[in-house]
Amino acid sequence: MEFAAKFLFVFYTIVIAVGGLAAALSSSLVRALVGLILTLFGVSGMYLLLNAPFVALMQLLIYVGAVVILIFFAIMLTRAPAGGEERKDRPIRKYLFALMGAVAPAFAFGWVIMTMAPTSSDKPDSVSAIQLGQGLMEPYILAFELISVVLLVAMSAAVLLAFKRRKSE
Repeated sequence: MEFAAKFLFVFYTIVIAVGGLAAALSSSLVRALVGLILTLFGVSGMYLLLNAPFVALMQLLIYVGAVVILIFFAIMLTRAPAGGEERKDRPIRKYLFALMGAVAPAFAFGWVIMTMAPTSSDKPDSVSAIQLGQGLMEPYILAFELISVVLLVAMSAAVLLAFKRRKSE
């Protein structure tokens, strides 16, 4: 059982890394969105490994099912270039800076975890969906509502910018 958990952890880590790289390195917005979807599926799998099936389901429903669709519609409404046209020579220096920007926090977090690792229990505490919902919604209800307003404003702004750009062309 422990081998299966370690194998799935490595598998989901690879899925997250491949999806993140696909999202970051793709010149097409739609392909980058597919990379984001792959990454979000990997994160959902990690939640399953943490014995949090409700959070994994919410990850799929909210992020993959709603936010990604919102981003997809924003891409389609703004009629951004499909990719390839704006591609220019990318010097190796940019890739090195990106690699350093990724490795530095990973190294710092790894060092902190290795030197100051907290004690862990064998089995995580089980939290019911009702307890989780009350824990998230009671003290943080205003934050959730503000996030939904910010998403609505961002989508509205994208649509307005797309229409203004179409009129000026």
